[in-house]
Amino acid sequence: MAEPEKDLDKLRAEQAKDDVDILAELDKESKEFDKDSEINRIRNAFRANAYDVLDLQPGVPDEDIKKTYRKKSLLIHPDKSSNPYAPDAFDRLALAHQTLLDEKKRAILDEAIGDARMLLIRDRKLTTDSEEVKDPDVNFMKAWKEKVKFVLADMEDRRKRQMKAQMQEEGRQQRKDDEEIAERKRKREHEVDWEKTRDKRINSWRDFSKKKEGDGKAKKKKMKTLG
Repeated sequence: MAEPEKDLDKLRAEQAKDDVDILAELDKESKEFDKDSEINRIRNAFRANAYDVLDLQPGVPDEDIKKTYRKKSLLIHPDKSSNPYAPDAFDRLALAHQTLLDEKKRAILDEAIGDARMLLIRDRKLTTDSEEVKDPDVNFMKAWKEKVKFVLADMEDRRKRQMKAQMQEEGRQQRKDDEEIAERKRKREHEVDWEKTRDKRINSWRDFSKKKEGDGKAKKKKMKTLG
């Protein structure tokens, strides 16, 4: 019969092992929850606003952008997540990262965010010296973010219209060029055909002239002298 103390030690050891397994499972579940939560956040962010996708405030230094991207990309990497939307979220995150590290694209985005802020100030009949603007609360920041969506959507709409107009103009120019090419081709073909039939036309004219000359001589022979 086993000693009670040894049985108790064995039970404690088994309990400790179970505790480790449970804690490991809980930690795994917590990480998966964090991954899924971040994936959902990224996919719900306004994708045209790279700051929103990376969950950063405008004006942050490049080092913060790189650090945040590195951390989030490791968290939601498709190879480390079973979430079916991980690849899409990962691609959006990478695009946002590239946008903010592109000086020209970031400048355009910063300008749009600045315009959105001024529009919001105007809509609320505030000034840049207003306390609500100097020390914005959660509601102001939320409204600002929505205004940024409006400005970016408007910019994209105008870009598409300009592109469409440009394509239409290019289409008109292309048709004009095609018509000019076709006309030049038609003229060349006409000149070639004209040259090809040159000998035939000359011979036909000679035959006609000879025939006319022969008819004239025949008529002269039939004429009677009057008197």
